[in-house]
Amino acid sequence: MKAAYCVGFDYASYGHGYAVHRRTEPRIAAELHRALGSSRTVLNVGAGTGSYEPEDRYVLAVEPSAAMRAHRPGGQVPAIAAVAEDLPIDDGQVDASMAVLTVHHWSDPEKGLREMRRVTRDRVLVLTIDAQALDRFWLADYAPEVIAGARKRFPDIERVCSVLGGQCQVRDIPIPADCADGFAAACYARPEAFLDPAVRQAQSCWGALTAAEEDRAIGRLRTDLESGEWDRRYESWRAMKRYEGVLKLIVARPGT
Repeated sequence: MKAAYCVGFDYASYGHGYAVHRRTEPRIAAELHRALGSSRTVLNVGAGTGSYEPEDRYVLAVEPSAAMRAHRPGGQVPAIAAVAEDLPIDDGQVDASMAVLTVHHWSDPEKGLREMRRVTRDRVLVLTIDAQALDRFWLADYAPEVIAGARKRFPDIERVCSVLGGQCQVRDIPIPADCADGFAAACYARPEAFLDPAVRQAQSCWGALTAAEEDRAIGRLRTDLESGEWDRRYESWRAMKRYEGVLKLIVARPGT
């Protein structure tokens, strides 16, 4: 389950975009925080700008990117400069740990997941995309490279469960049409969002494309939106209140 960090995505230049376009979606946050149960100490691995960190628990945050650490809000704990694969935390030091839309960035996801299990007494939460379920996403017709890249980068759901071990539950998390967190799949009902370079710069999936591939995909999308072709082909996506089957929450607890 080796996965390369998103080569070509410049976090030093575009980390600020995450703070603007990748805000906490309250309905997704509610699912995450509910899954934390009674845990009082929580480790956030690949914490980024601090989205989804609970405010009613003691949080430790780990984030390797200086740009992302710099854009954490003032009220949140500073993030430790470290990587998932080598957590500077003793065994069993936190009640729970969570990794929110970050595992696909790790150089060695299996090692990072084992590290999370090592330092966590109870539950490990991994919010991720099931890339195998992206085939029906209309974006595949405009930017197949994005979908192909996702299949390479996002670890298989079953493999994540196998590595974490214990009692593992996989929950489908619906993505609301007006999702405040602007990851790519969250723009399913708002195709015009992809025309904004600032939005794409906060979606690491585009970093896997060449400039020519991105220009070609966005050019086709713009043409179809202006002509009305997109709405003729995909109008049902605008009407969808929730996009289901792609965003998954894995909750792993010790035991057999």
